[in-house]
Amino acid sequence: MSITAFTAMISVIAAISGVMLGWAGRERSVKSEAKSDASSSAVLHTDVEYIKRGVDDIRLEQRAQRSQIDDLTVRVAKLDESAKSLHKRVDRLERIEDKEGVGR
Repeated sequence: MSITAFTAMISVIAAISGVMLGWAGRERSVKSEAKSDASSSAVLHTDVEYIKRGVDDIRLEQRAQRSQIDDLTVRVAKLDESAKSLHKRVDRLERIEDKEGVGR
């Protein structure tokens, strides 16, 4: 076997091993990317779930506040009616006092 044939065979073996090592590196890179993508996807999913729970909590608090505001609105309306009634009675008493001259 001549040196040229031996060199050619070494070159072919080196080329084939280079292709195999390159392919193995690419496979490792693809697996690493898939693992990284899965990890970031899981983190993103967890964050979205956390945001959903936060929005649900805000909605519940908003409903409770709306209920409290409705209750306060009813109370204010009742107090307004009571104040009107009180003013009418006070006005009536003042007219009676003015007619009778009481308090002078």
